[in-house]
Amino acid sequence: MGRSVPAQGAAAMKRSLRIGVLLLCGALPLMAAQAGWRDFLDRLPGLSPEGSTAASGSASLSQSEMARGLKEALEKGIQHAVSQLGRSGGFLDDARVRIPMPKQLQWVERSLRAVGQERLADQFVTSMNRAAEQAVPAAAGVFRDAARAMTLKDARAIVTGPQDAATRYFRSHTEAQLTERMLPIVRRATARVGVTADYKRLMAAAGPLAGYLGTDTVDLDSYVTHRALDGLFVKIAEEEKQIRENPAARTTALLKKVFSTDAK
Repeated sequence: MGRSVPAQGAAAMKRSLRIGVLLLCGALPLMAAQAGWRDFLDRLPGLSPEGSTAASGSASLSQSEMARGLKEALEKGIQHAVSQLGRSGGFLDDARVRIPMPKQLQWVERSLRAVGQERLADQFVTSMNRAAEQAVPAAAGVFRDAARAMTLKDARAIVTGPQDAATRYFRSHTEAQLTERMLPIVRRATARVGVTADYKRLMAAAGPLAGYLGTDTVDLDSYVTHRALDGLFVKIAEEEKQIRENPAARTTALLKKVFSTDAK
């Protein structure tokens, strides 16, 4: 009898320990989802919001590896965004980025649809989106260069900034160059897929009123270029959200090392 109490106490302690482990295991996924991006920052030497150094568990990761991990994650997100849009239907089949009729021509579209000539309007919209899909792959190199040029100061501003900080960074650092790079490609693409021809058919169907309303001054190439860039940044923002919420989803060897629980 004298030894039964300690035995019972030991059993209770074991049960409590098992329950604690189970509760901890159940909480880990939620903790990771909430803290994934911020935890990654905390593991960046010298880049935590409070300016603290890296945790002792991340000593095996150098500062350059951490920085390269962030850049690699962003590069992969950009690559995915570009590949999503730079394919048949990338713009046309996605309502979030689909390039609509220019505002100056929307009255023409309404008029044509009212008289059963929607085919002309649909052809024109389709050709604009096809041109954007062909131009988007040219953006990949510009984004890649911007990511690789990112400094540790840039990385800290992105990680500690708002949810779209990386998207804002890329927009401010690449938009002018992207416009310059993509405009001639869009110009060739609009000619190849028949945007200009579809536009002329649209205007012919609108009749002489089109000239009076200034619809002949629409710069289609610039319009398609700017709307294509808008679509790209929409997709990059989506990828940024994924990076922030689930960094462990990245699959390269470096990212496994950077984002692994062992590095925390």
